[in-house]
This record gives sequence, C-alpha cells and structure tokens, in this order.
Amino acid sequence: MHILDALFLARLQFAFTVSFHIVFPAVSIGLASFLAVLEWRWLMTGDRAYKELFVFWSKLFAIGFGLGVVSGVVMAYEFGTNWAGFSNIAGNVTGPLLTYEVLTAFFLEAGFLGVMLFGWERVTPRAHFFATLMVAVGTLISTFWILASNSFMQTPQGFAIEGGKIVPVDWFKVVFNPSFPFRLAHMTIAAFIVAGFIVAACGAWHLLQGRRDTPVERSFSMAVAILLPLTLVQIFVGDAHGLNTRKYQPAKIAAIEGLWETEKGGTSLNLFGMPDMNAEVTRYAIQVPHLGSLILTHSLNGEIRGLKEFPAQDRPFSPVVFWTFRIMAGLGMLMALTAGAGFYLRLRGRLFTTRWYQRLVLCMGPSGILALLAGWVTTEVGRQPWTVYGVLRTVDSVSPVDAQQVGVSLSIFVVVYFLVFGTGIYYMLKLLKRGPLEHVETAQERRNPVLHNRPLEALGEK
Repeated sequence: MHILDALFLARLQFAFTVSFHIVFPAVSIGLASFLAVLEWRWLMTGDRAYKELFVFWSKLFAIGFGLGVVSGVVMAYEFGTNWAGFSNIAGNVTGPLLTYEVLTAFFLEAGFLGVMLFGWERVTPRAHFFATLMVAVGTLISTFWILASNSFMQTPQGFAIEGGKIVPVDWFKVVFNPSFPFRLAHMTIAAFIVAGFIVAACGAWHLLQGRRDTPVERSFSMAVAILLPLTLVQIFVGDAHGLNTRKYQPAKIAAIEGLWETEKGGTSLNLFGMPDMNAEVTRYAIQVPHLGSLILTHSLNGEIRGLKEFPAQDRPFSPVVFWTFRIMAGLGMLMALTAGAGFYLRLRGRLFTTRWYQRLVLCMGPSGILALLAGWVTTEVGRQPWTVYGVLRTVDSVSPVDAQQVGVSLSIFVVVYFLVFGTGIYYMLKLLKRGPLEHVETAQERRNPVLHNRPLEALGEK
C-alpha cells in the first residue's frame, strides 16, 4: 500500500478522528457512574461535600459529553464519504446497530441530561437522582451497541451473503458474537479506569498545592479506593479476551507477539523486539521460554500459530500492534501497582500526607487515556487487512475517491480538530486546575435560589 494512496489516507483520517472521539466517551462513561455514586452518597448522608463534588465533576462530564457527540457525528459522515464500500456491503448490519444506539441510548441521555445539569432547583432530589441514573445507564447502553457493532466486525456471525452484501439472519448471534462479551467488559472497565485516574490526579494536584479540604481529600480517596479492584479485574478480563482472540483471530495474536514460526512443545514470549515484515523475523528479540504458551493457552506446552502459517496478504502489520500492545499492557501493570500502593497507604493512614505518591498519581493521570488509545490501535490494526474479519477486505471498503480529495479533507480535519478539541481540552484542564470548591449555602440562597436560564451559566465560574 502506497503511503499517498486514497486507502492509506482514508485509514489515517479515520484513525485520527476516532482517536479524538474515543477519549471523550470513555471519560463520559466513567464520570457518569461516578456522578451517580456521588449523588447517591449525598442523598444517603446529607453531606454537602458530595454535592459539591457532583457539581464540579458534572462540568467536566458536560464538556466531555458534548465533545464526544460532535466527534461522533463526524465519524458517521466518514462512513459515507470515505467508506462507501463498507457501508454498501455491511450497512445492513452496522446501520441498524448504530440506529439502536441512537434510539435507546442517545435519546435517553439527551432527555435526562438537561435535568441532571440544570434541574437542581426545578425537581425534587429523588427525581434529580433518577435523571443522573438515566444518564449513567444511557452511557452504558451506548457502549453496548457500539461494541456490538465493532465486535461484529472482529468476529462476525449470524449473517449470510446475498447479492454480494452482508445480510443479518440471526440478530441475537449478530449482537452476541463470540468476542462481544469480552470487548464490552474490557471497554467498560477501561472507561472507569480512565475516569478514576483523572479524578485521582486532580485530587493529587490539589493536595500537592496544600489543599486539605473535604472535597479534595474525599475525591482523591474515592478514586484511589476504586482503582485497585478495577485494575485487577481488568487484568483477568484482558486475559480472557486474549484467549478469545487466539481462537477467533489467530493472525492478530501472532502479530501482537511478533511470532513467525509455530513452535512445537511450547512457545516463547517475545518481551521486546523489532518485527520485520519483509524478513519475516523479529529482530533483537528478548525471549522467555514457554511464557507465551502459559499466557495464551494457560499451558507450558500450548501451541500458538506463527504468522508464516497465514498468507502474506492476510497478515496484520506486526511492528505496530507488537508495540501498542506492550504499551497498553505495561501501563496496565503500572496502574495496578499505583492503585496497590494507594491501598497500602490508605490502610496506614498516610494517603493524604505521602507526597511522593501524590506526585506519582499526578503523573499517572493520563495513563488510562494512553492505554485506551494503545489498546484500540492494537484491536483495529490487528484486524487488518479486513474491515469485517475474514469477510470484507479494507481495500474493498474504501470509496471511489482519489488521494487528493482525502488528503485535503484530512488536512482540514487536523486543523479544525486541534482548534476545537484543543480548546475543549484546555478548558477541561483549567477546571481541573481550579478544582472543586467547598461552598456553604446561605439562608438567603435557600430562599432565593439562582436559576440558570442559559446552559453555559451553569458551567461558569462561581
């Protein structure tokens, strides 16, 4: 594939836009559930610190939600402009799945989002909490349908080919395809981890600045407490996901491991190396005997197929997925160790006074996002050269456009995205730097509540 052909540029454009898009929904999914927990604790205890935290984090959620919607709409247009072949052949399956997401999730979120953000003085506390729950449930339903669509592209089933098009014959099998449960669990937990490290990093920043008020300490403590079980469960889910991938996408596993030969009697694990697609070898490999078999088959002598068993035109590009997987896995281990250290300090009563740990958490703030992006690159590049694995090739999915058209639109996207989303990220970082404010409601405010007539008023500074 030539670096300047339409196919490469279309893939690059979609990778660029989806990389921006996936971050904001992940933040929204995690923060929506965190907001539900905060409001529930406020209703149960009457402790106003929980409400103050809710108000603060709802601002971050609102910005992330808005940016996620905008970036998602752009991707929908790309299916028509750059990927008409895919839409024409696989649209009978992916179209309804994305429509179900809009009908069940987006409408639910949009219907209750306004109540959650601006309805404090307009509805009862219980009604407001119900709205928050509906928004949180809506984000999870959205995850369900998006992962169903993506998982079908990875492990398709429940379909037939009629007239050169993919036609669903069993919607249950289409939705609950072999990789779907693992991808859904892996992505949902990843979103919670992304939000957890952002909340923890925000708390760490303000603790390092000398703040010791209740909202800061409580948000830091809550985030650190939940990260340990999340990261540990994610390791087991990732292991199950790997076993599933080995069964249904063996070429992807071989590319991830930089494995070229099928080793009899046990497979070594390449810890590091440089896969060479032309020479069909992984150069400078640092290997651990039998560890590959132990991880991927749970047996010391398990056999894993090498890339040479697959035709050259069906092999994923190993140099990319080899390293993105290791970035994801390495960050995952660091996140688990960070969460474990926080659990220990919490038991010793030193969580709020150990400055080295707070610096560590601050540095680890973006780790969830980086691991998420690395994981999605591994998933999507590892599926190549297929758009629908084993059914529809990527080269047959691209629109009949020339490289110049795609290149111009890509250039425009790069400029606009960095301006629009750069501004949004800047504002989010500004809010994080400012942090939650502990506000004591006065009797005058209770008698004459301030009702916001414009959405941005509620997101403005106090």
